[in-house]
Amino acid sequence: MINECKKFKISTGFNEVAPLTDTVKLYVEQLGIKEGQCVVFTPHTTAGLTITSFWDPRGFEDIMDEIDRLIPTRINFKHQHDTPQDAAGHVKSSLIGVNLSIPIHEGKLMLGHSQGIYFLEFDGPRNREYMVSVLGE
Repeated sequence: MINECKKFKISTGFNEVAPLTDTVKLYVEQLGIKEGQCVVFTPHTTAGLTITSFWDPRGFEDIMDEIDRLIPTRINFKHQHDTPQDAAGHVKSSLIGVNLSIPIHEGKLMLGHSQGIYFLEFDGPRNREYMVSVLGE
């Protein structure tokens, strides 16, 4: 049984969508796990993680636009820890989520043929971290 966790660093821009797929796939392959589970997690309250299609980069704009439409930056949030952008980021992060779980089968992440793993920055620019935890054989 292998149980490994590695921390990765990423620098993000303002309201950016950053790809993580290649890094996560490479880490899983290096560990040599054939069957198991991969969890991706970020410890930030103004960021999130998602799995979505990579075929059309404009889709990332649609995702961020719709998140902004649902949770606009405004000055009347009850909590104003830092800025209105920061307060909106907290709500976005809570709704989108900060972790993903992906099965590993026959040494591969079980992502669909057009799926990728993405870091969503709801504030920024920032220096961020995310962790990849893998459990399996």
